[in-house]
Amino acid sequence: MRIEPFSVGSIIHVTKRGTRGMDIVRDSNDQYRFVRSLFLLNDIYMGANWHRETSGLHPFERPNYWPEREPLVQILAWTLLSNHFHLLLKEIREGGTAKFMQRFCGSMSLCFNLKYGERGSIFQNAYHSRTVETDEHFNYLVFYILVKNTLEMYPGGLIAALADFDTAWQWALSYNFSSLGKQIVDARFPIIDDPEGLVHNVMSDSDAYKKEARELVAFHLNTKGSEFTDIMLEEW
Repeated sequence: MRIEPFSVGSIIHVTKRGTRGMDIVRDSNDQYRFVRSLFLLNDIYMGANWHRETSGLHPFERPNYWPEREPLVQILAWTLLSNHFHLLLKEIREGGTAKFMQRFCGSMSLCFNLKYGERGSIFQNAYHSRTVETDEHFNYLVFYILVKNTLEMYPGGLIAALADFDTAWQWALSYNFSSLGKQIVDARFPIIDDPEGLVHNVMSDSDAYKKEARELVAFHLNTKGSEFTDIMLEEW
């Protein structure tokens, strides 16, 4: 298990990428399993046969004989791409982030290998993480994780998204493998645990945030995020 210098209350940007750039999800079933696992594995309790025990249940339903849910971390935002994912987490118990990531990524590798007949971890090395230290960093991460990365999945990527941003924005809000669409309208979503509304507060005025997001996409396409290299975990 990777040990991080996080303290309770830390907000942490986490990303993990497929080994050699390989896809970590190959079809919609893999994508929905990722989403379901974010909820079910973020719990102190995990049954040895949790896949079997939750089979046939609603994606965010736990068996009634399981103990009351006690999350390991608060998940503030997330986006899944084809070959990596981004999470914005809050440490709420000592070692919670490390425990959650070990469990979550281990489960993803196991399920992937069983399904596709492969072996070993599907991920490249340990996860990358950085503690958020300023409001500026936090506000940027909301854009980076939820908007930039979601629009990377738009047909044609960021360049196409910028060329027809209204269409791309509606596509991004309906993308099922990011919390963007739910959080921008403050909809309840079982995975998200943000009682202070930290992420929603950043984009509470949806029209204004859409305008800001468009400007940021244009700005960063020109700069490649160079002004934020000291706080990012990967290159643009």
